[in-house]
Amino acid sequence: MTKLKAAITGVHGYVPDYILTNQELETMVDTNDEWITTRTGIKERRILKGEDLASSDLGVGAIKGLLQKKDIAAEEIDCIICATATPDMIFPSTACIIADKIGAKNAFAYDLMAACSGFLFSVATAAKYIETGAYKKIIVVGADKMSSIVDYTDRQTCIIFGDGAGAVLLEPNIEGLGVYDSIMKSNGEGRHYLRMTGGGSYHPASEETIKNKEHFIHQEGQTVFKFAVKGMADVSGEIMEKNNLKGEDIAWLVPHQANKRIIDATANRMGIGTDKVMLNIQRYGNTTNGTIPLCLWEWENQLNKGDNLILAAFGGGFTWGSIYLKWAYDNK
Repeated sequence: MTKLKAAITGVHGYVPDYILTNQELETMVDTNDEWITTRTGIKERRILKGEDLASSDLGVGAIKGLLQKKDIAAEEIDCIICATATPDMIFPSTACIIADKIGAKNAFAYDLMAACSGFLFSVATAAKYIETGAYKKIIVVGADKMSSIVDYTDRQTCIIFGDGAGAVLLEPNIEGLGVYDSIMKSNGEGRHYLRMTGGGSYHPASEETIKNKEHFIHQEGQTVFKFAVKGMADVSGEIMEKNNLKGEDIAWLVPHQANKRIIDATANRMGIGTDKVMLNIQRYGNTTNGTIPLCLWEWENQLNKGDNLILAAFGGGFTWGSIYLKWAYDNK
């Protein structure tokens, strides 16, 4: 019997219209375009404006585009996994809200939270559902309204994050295309360096948590950078070694867009040039769970059936991981 693999058969992205430039940030905090660009590679990011708009609306935008592109009805979807660090609310899940908004009446839906590694962890999870033969059509959507938890008086974090979403459809494949391997790691000792402490059961919302700015991202940048460079580079190298892959075998590195210097270190560890690296951080910043699918969406027309891709991410937790997959279709 031919072994089933889980292949990405479609991808679509969605970003809001409003562009927050480095020049506008210069009017908000003590920073400048050169400083931001040198340290992060970011020039601009998108912000979701409008009353009562949330991460689910970003996810809906990405999924509607995907369904239209694939000519699939929402009722055909078996499962929706939403990777998000900024859920609409603590419960119900953002995935359930998305399923309702798009009319996916036959899908079970849930959120997966692994900070910036969430999309990658979700694809690895969805792949196992497909490989068992139990489900035929699974959508993984990474959606984050990061602007909802960014303190725009904190120049350490407000320069980094943007809003956006991307969605992929996973289906069974018997041609030997799709997800081949994944390595996922976590270390909770890192929780002190990148977190948002307010609003959970640890520090429920109160006057004090608001006063202490606990409902915003707190990041110790240097420590996170050091762990991210090592974690993302090592796990990308590890998955290549495990699958006997060399730099010349890789068509593209699809990295989480957190910082250009982290991405460069990962590419260097893999032995590939910048011409094989998907990079759009300069336009979108760090959209957390949106980064990897937004890259796949933008590069879709350059991908060829059978291409070897390495997906890599690092996020709060700490969480990090990599996926090795063979691209399943041409979109020329």
